[in-house]
Amino acid sequence: MAADTTYDTDLIVIGGGPAGCAAARMAAGVGMRSILIEPDALCRNLYRIPALNNVLGGHTSGPELADAVTAELKSTELCRLALGRRVTELRADEVRVTVTVDTGARLTAPYAVVATGVGPLQPRDVSWITAPDGLALPPLWRAHADAAAGRTLLVLGGDRPIGTFLRAHPDTGTRLLVVYPAADAYKIEEIREDPRVTLLPADHVTVLPSGGTAVTAEAVGRDGGRRTVTADAAHLNIGNAPTAPSGDLVRGVDGYCPPADQHPRVIVAGDLRSARFQRIMTALGSGGEAALRVYYAVRDMPVGG
Repeated sequence: MAADTTYDTDLIVIGGGPAGCAAARMAAGVGMRSILIEPDALCRNLYRIPALNNVLGGHTSGPELADAVTAELKSTELCRLALGRRVTELRADEVRVTVTVDTGARLTAPYAVVATGVGPLQPRDVSWITAPDGLALPPLWRAHADAAAGRTLLVLGGDRPIGTFLRAHPDTGTRLLVVYPAADAYKIEEIREDPRVTLLPADHVTVLPSGGTAVTAEAVGRDGGRRTVTADAAHLNIGNAPTAPSGDLVRGVDGYCPPADQHPRVIVAGDLRSARFQRIMTALGSGGEAALRVYYAVRDMPVGG
């Protein structure tokens, strides 16, 4: 690092979810300044998780955890929050990372932690669903238990919000008819024995046009057999896609950003790393680890030292 190099801060954190917040908090804990850039509210996705069962600290809901993380970070003097701002480009060279935000302003630091996470997929983004043009299906996490009581919901995809919905509403009489592809098979193990769930593995599903409130779909099973199903409503649960900023980030064939493939001054944390490790606990841990890696690198210390 050139001795005369100047920066706007010690660390730029892109993304204000659990991983980004953990990185900024850890950075402050070891005396580093940071700028955290987030286009929305801190931990915004946690506010849609009604029940938690895999987070330390006694938090039982996403909003409860989000409030605690937000309060902690806002009280951290070494972290400057840039909320309502979106990163449009990230560039890295031998001495700095340069981040451009949507105002046109550029910020520099020796390192950046990228923790922008993922965003919801739509039927047009996957090959195993055919749906009428213009059909708008809400994600499962928006389903309200009271409105869905006694009804059958067609759930397209086996992503983990199914388990969250069922844990949050243990007494709901809602039935979930889950049509899912082979790629989701490992995700549905936690709900396989739930009597409220009917699982339909499928190679393809076609949502048929309907003039009423009910939804009808035709599922093609892995054995080629066809089954027509009808439900009171349908919800998407097909997962997410990475939302990395443009610039000097290396993406894999699946769109995710493997940490080992990145520029030495760019550290990827949280859900952006892989589809298989999208948990709140892993996001928090990876964010904290990312900040420590920067701390050791700035001081030219080995990570294992």
